[in-house]
Amino acid sequence: MILTEDEIVNAVCIHTASRKQIRPSDVQVELAWDEDTGFTAEVWAAGRSQYIVEANLIEAILLYMHEEYGRRVFKDEVRLDLEDEIIAVVND
Repeated sequence: MILTEDEIVNAVCIHTASRKQIRPSDVQVELAWDEDTGFTAEVWAAGRSQYIVEANLIEAILLYMHEEYGRRVFKDEVRLDLEDEIIAVVND
């Protein structure tokens, strides 16, 4: 299964909103990839900005897979990749 960049952003919004007890629509996310830091995201929520690393992105994807698709996925089954956009490859 492949999650698009939009789905990854949704996953981060839902995860962040849950942790900060705000609405997902109150969270903004910008995904990035850099040779030195790998996959990261800048997240704006509750008037603050924070950077999250690949491990946090995968954590959000795991929660998203469980809540949206009813699938229990483990971190070693998720791989972030860069094609035309950032995608998440989830092994079956």
